[in-house]
Amino acid sequence: MLKPDQALAIFMEENLGESEGKMGYGVMRYSPNPIACVIDSRHAGKQVNDVVDMPRNCPVVATVEEARALGAEVLILGIAPTGGRLPEAWLIKLEQSLKLGMSLANGLHDDLNAKFGHLLKDDQWIWDIRQPGEAPPITSADATKLSNKRVLMIGTDMAIGKMTAGLEIYRWVRDQGPHSTAFLATGQIGITITGRGIPLDGIKIDHAVNAVSTLVTSAAADDIVFIEGQGSLLHARSSATLALMRGSCPTHFILCHRAGMEVLDQMPEVKVPDINEFIKLNEDLASACGTFPRPKTIGIALKTAHLSEQEARAAIAELEQQTGLPVEDVVRFGSEKLGNLLIEQSLDPKV
Repeated sequence: MLKPDQALAIFMEENLGESEGKMGYGVMRYSPNPIACVIDSRHAGKQVNDVVDMPRNCPVVATVEEARALGAEVLILGIAPTGGRLPEAWLIKLEQSLKLGMSLANGLHDDLNAKFGHLLKDDQWIWDIRQPGEAPPITSADATKLSNKRVLMIGTDMAIGKMTAGLEIYRWVRDQGPHSTAFLATGQIGITITGRGIPLDGIKIDHAVNAVSTLVTSAAADDIVFIEGQGSLLHARSSATLALMRGSCPTHFILCHRAGMEVLDQMPEVKVPDINEFIKLNEDLASACGTFPRPKTIGIALKTAHLSEQEARAAIAELEQQTGLPVEDVVRFGSEKLGNLLIEQSLDPKV
């Protein structure tokens, strides 16, 4: 639906620079589309990089009218709040954008086609990314029959960088060749960036494993497949990890974690346990006492953006010593350390 040459405006009102703006950050970092601007009246007149460090820079404007004047063809809703619901104050802005002739990409749970579909004209569209469509076919551990490497990104918390780390490592492995690779999106940001995937948190729980399995088996011809992680076994509001484990039958895990993290971000009453115990928990649950093949945790993608470079390298070294696993901040220092593990292992039929 979204063509790669269409110019985007990312609507982030009051969220540029905030943690809930991760949808906008993902699009700015990874989308192939040109980005005309970001909309946030608090920072109007600035450039994005005046507020938050991004690999691409663009102006920040206050209104959808300004965005349209800059050539924006598609308005992307750039937040991913807890609960995934649309702020009521945004409705009039979205209506204005549609009346100006823009299309709309919506990564929240709200059905905006039902609300605004009557406003669409000519080649306009509304993409409700989290609306799952038809129920997937019934499957039964079909991924165990595949011979490729299936790398599931897992995490110690919800918004811990599973998609970002997965995309970074996937891109590095893809660019090395000659192995064929795929990144399978399971959330609204990854789907927006790659144009394919499943909105896992919008799928009924009875269908979730089938949806994951169907997605993973569609990439059977690829040598190394990265599955975007969702949620965490530590988080009381999350049930997505189990569906991903059962549906993908992963051969490998990469754990995503933040340096110095002792409690969950939005649930400070939940302490992060010993990392080695948490790694074992994920591997044990995935294998279910040997019922399914046991995946191997091959490394840790560590977020260190809040640390100086010296502190970051010290944190990486400390966690490597603690776990005996390779650790890297793949955004800050590159993906070679973790990516090479998959390339080397993919050449060994015994692994």
